[in-house]
Amino acid sequence: MLEIKGLGKTYGIGEKATHAIGDVSFAVADGEFVCVVGPSGCGKTTLLKCIAGLLPPSQGEVVLRGKLVTSPPDEMALVFQEYSRSLFPWMSVRENVTLPLRHKAGVKRDERGRLVEEALDEMGLVKFMDHYPWQLSGGMQQRVAIARALAYQPSILLMDEPFASVDAQTRDDLEDLVLKVRDDYGVTILFVTHDIDESVYLADRIVVLTHAPTHVKEIVAVELGPKRDQIETKELPEFAQLRTHVYRLIKREQADEEDRVPELVEP
Repeated sequence: MLEIKGLGKTYGIGEKATHAIGDVSFAVADGEFVCVVGPSGCGKTTLLKCIAGLLPPSQGEVVLRGKLVTSPPDEMALVFQEYSRSLFPWMSVRENVTLPLRHKAGVKRDERGRLVEEALDEMGLVKFMDHYPWQLSGGMQQRVAIARALAYQPSILLMDEPFASVDAQTRDDLEDLVLKVRDDYGVTILFVTHDIDESVYLADRIVVLTHAPTHVKEIVAVELGPKRDQIETKELPEFAQLRTHVYRLIKREQADEEDRVPELVEP
């Protein structure tokens, strides 16, 4: 469904150039849940923006269902980490979720209303339709952001560390919710996270990145079954083994990066 082919991103030119992404290639199958993890500062968000068509890559290409991505595709939606900054505080929940649909061709007013109510119902937010984002908790605001993406009816959902700013219990609830969304909507999900446990719990496969300039270090298959449970799944020995393996890959990258940084010598 989605192919990332030799993608690279460089900011600036000459000696001052910053090579954020070196050469990244992987594919995502239709209906798959793929997580992307890597050391801090390795360019995960930059990679996701290039995949979404928000940033032009310096090299390589992104192909969605056989078509080159050069701008945000209609069948792709992006959920940002900073939910409080992606929602308009002067708009109600209903208006925030409706907004992208007003610009989608072929969606009439009645259809917009139905799609918005279905998405909010999926998020458990129907009774908060007429509230404003600032009247909701952080977890509820992120549910609004996810509902807005779902109402747009994407075939692939990109998520950039969407649960990084919520507490642990809310994170668990949102993880289970996004798995339910994948099953109910049949949507493909590409999910960037810095949390290794989260990646193992959610993913069918995990793409582990190196430090910048970023490459794919390893793609890890997660064979924990289609149904996940916050307690039972995380108690499995296979879960612990996968977590340790991914953690070791990232820690080795961090150690390699520290070795590459020259020591400062006092004059």
